[in-house]
Amino acid sequence: MTYSFEKTEIISPDVNRGNTSPLGATVSPGGVNFSVFARDCTGIELHLFDRAEDAKASRIIELDPKRNRTYHYWHTFVPDIGAGQLYGYRVAGPFDPQRGRRFDPGKLLIDPYGRAVAVPAGYNRGAACVPGDNARVAMKSVVADPRGYDWEGDVPLKRSYSSTVIYEMHVAGFTRHPSSGVPAEKRGTYAGLIEKIPYLQDLGVTAVELLPVFQYDPHDAPFGLCNYWGYSPISLFAPHAAYSFCKDPLGPLNEFRDMVKALHRAGIEVILDVVYNHTSEGDHQGPTFCYRGFANDVYYSLSPDGSYIDHSGCGNTLNANHHVVRRLIIDSLHYWVKEMHVDGFRFDLASILSRDGEGRPLKNPPILWDIESDPALAGIKLIAEAWDAGGLYQVGSFIGDSWKEWNGEFRDDVRRFLKGDEGVINRFAARLLASPDIYGHQEREPEQSINFVTCHDGFTLNDLVSYNKKHNDANSEHNRDGTDANLSWNCGIEGPIDDPAIEALRNRQVKNFLAVTLLALGTPMILMGDEVRHTQWGNNNAYCQNNEISWFDWRRLKSHADIHRFTKELIKARGMHSDTVMEELTLSQLLGQARLEWHGVRLGTPDWSHESHSIALTAWSITRRVVFHYLVNAYWEPLNFSLPSPARLPGGTWHRWIDTSLESPEDIAPWDAMPTYADDHYLLPERSLVVLIAKGPWRRRRNQYP
Repeated sequence: MTYSFEKTEIISPDVNRGNTSPLGATVSPGGVNFSVFARDCTGIELHLFDRAEDAKASRIIELDPKRNRTYHYWHTFVPDIGAGQLYGYRVAGPFDPQRGRRFDPGKLLIDPYGRAVAVPAGYNRGAACVPGDNARVAMKSVVADPRGYDWEGDVPLKRSYSSTVIYEMHVAGFTRHPSSGVPAEKRGTYAGLIEKIPYLQDLGVTAVELLPVFQYDPHDAPFGLCNYWGYSPISLFAPHAAYSFCKDPLGPLNEFRDMVKALHRAGIEVILDVVYNHTSEGDHQGPTFCYRGFANDVYYSLSPDGSYIDHSGCGNTLNANHHVVRRLIIDSLHYWVKEMHVDGFRFDLASILSRDGEGRPLKNPPILWDIESDPALAGIKLIAEAWDAGGLYQVGSFIGDSWKEWNGEFRDDVRRFLKGDEGVINRFAARLLASPDIYGHQEREPEQSINFVTCHDGFTLNDLVSYNKKHNDANSEHNRDGTDANLSWNCGIEGPIDDPAIEALRNRQVKNFLAVTLLALGTPMILMGDEVRHTQWGNNNAYCQNNEISWFDWRRLKSHADIHRFTKELIKARGMHSDTVMEELTLSQLLGQARLEWHGVRLGTPDWSHESHSIALTAWSITRRVVFHYLVNAYWEPLNFSLPSPARLPGGTWHRWIDTSLESPEDIAPWDAMPTYADDHYLLPERSLVVLIAKGPWRRRRNQYP
C-alpha cells in the first residue's frame, strides 16, 4: 500500500530550490532554508502554521522530487519568513511494515533537526497512533536562529574530574514544590532553577546532571499518568518547552541558555542526561511523530520481519551505527556543546550504542569512536550508563579512553555491606579504592568510576534505609513495576516511624552512605534531595509521578538540617584536599604510590572472611602530609578498634573528623576545628563509620597542606 497526498489545498509555488545543507531549518537573509532526510518516500509537503493549535496550515509547499530533492535529501528555500515560524512535514510513500516502511501523510511530522518545538494546548499522543489527520493536536517545529544571543564570554568550564562532585537532578522537580520559594510562574522551569543556584553553591556541588531536557512526550505513560523523568525523547535538539515559563515558542532556547550561563558563573558545570538509544515513537502500536514517518528502516533497528528490536525496554531501539543516525547524534552533541554551552553528557543505556542494526554487539562501534575522537567534544565530560535492557553489561569494558562509567557495582556492593550482608568485604574494600578489580587493568585514572549509591531510578537514600520492599501502588500497575532487587534495609520497621531509636539508626545509615560515596576514590554523584532525606514513600520507579512524591520538598532542609550540614562538610573537604597530582596518575599508579595499610579490630590483621562486617584502613596522602584512618563497622554490635600510634604521623596527633554515631554537629567537624583524639583504641558503635586524621601544618594562604 502506498499513501499519497489528497490535493485539496492550494500549493504555494513561490519557493526556491534550496540547499541540502545544513539539515533542519536555517535562517538566512531573505528567508529560511529547509532540508530533511527522507528515503524511499514518494512526496513531501512542508506545512507552515501561524499557531500551535491550528488544524490547517496557513501555507503548504509541495516539494518537487526533481527540483527539491538531491539523493535522499529534500530541500527548499522559503522567502519572507524567519525565526519563530511554526512548521511541520507530511511525507507520502509506501506503508509496508514487513519491509520496514511506515509512511503516513496523515501525520504531521516534526523536523528531526528542529531547534524548538511548539506544543498545542490540546496535544494528544493517541491521535498520532491511529489513522487520520492529527495536525490540530500535534507538536510542531519552530524555526530558530542561534545567532544574536549574548553569551557574555561564557564557555564550558572543563573542570577536572578529580575536583568534580555531581548532583543528579530534575529541572522541574527541583523547584516545583510550593515550599521552594520560587515565584509560582517560575516553579518547575529553567528560570526557577536559576533562582536556586545559591543553594547549589552553598551545598558545594560542582556539576548538575540534569535528567532529560530534550523535548519529550509527557503522555508516554500508561493509565493516564505522565512521563515525568523525560526518558521519552521526540527531538534531539529542542529543549523541553514545558520547562520554560516563557510561552513564546522560542522562549525555551534563551531560558535554557540563561540557566547554563548562570550556573557557569557560579562555577557549576551542566551535564545533560541524553537518550540516544530510543524515541517516544515506541513499537508498532506507537505514534508517528518524526523518525518513523521519514525513514523508519533507517532510524530504527528492525528484525527481518520488520518488527522493532527492543534493547531499550521502551518499544524501539535507534539504529545508532547507521551512518545517517550517527550523523544525527553527532550533530546533536555538537549543537548542545557549541550553541548551548553544556559541559558534558551522561548517555542513558549507552551500551545500545555499541550494537549494530540487528542488535548484535560490535567490537568497534562507529558511533562511539566518532564521539571518542571528535575534536569538538574533546574535554567534554562523557559518562556512560554502560548497560542496556537487552542484557549487555559493559561496566569496566566500555570502549574508548575518554569515557567515564556509572559504576553499578559500587552502588550494589556498598548497599550490601552497609546493610550487613555477608561475603562482601573484599568487594567493599575495592569500591573504596575506585574499583581496581574492575578498572585497574585499563591504566585509567581513578575518576573513571562514577560512584553512586542512589540515582533517579530506584529508592532515594532515605527510602533505602526505610523500606525493605517497593511501594509503587501510585503507578497503577499493582506494584509490579520497578525492580525487586533494592538491596535495602528498613532498620526494623517498614516506612515512616516515630520510634527515636529507629530514626537515629536510619540517620546514621544515611550518613554512612554519604560518607562512603564522597570519600571513596573516583567521581562521586549524589541524588537531588538525598542531602535532606527526600522520600518517595517507598516508590522505586517514580517515572510517572509529577507530584510531591518526586518534587524536592524544601521544608526538609529544616527538619533534616543535620544531614544537609553533614553533606556540605564532606563536599567542602573533598574540594579542598583533592591532590592535583592525582589527575595525572592512573588508578594502578595511584594505588602503587599510595601507602595503604589494612586492619581489622587489631592492627595489621584485616578480617577478609566471608562473615566479616568491619574494616579499617590507614591511607597516606600523595604528599605524605595527611594521613587518613578509616574505621567502618557494619556489624550490629560495637567493636573496639586498635589505632596506629600517632608518634610517626605528621603533627603527632590523631584528630577526629567524622563519627556517624554522634549527633550533629559532633558527627563531622570543620576541617580546621577537629578535636584531638589521644586514646590508642576507638570503641565504634554498631553500624557506624569514623575517620581520624593526622595532618601537617596548615598553609592558609594557599588553602591547602604543603
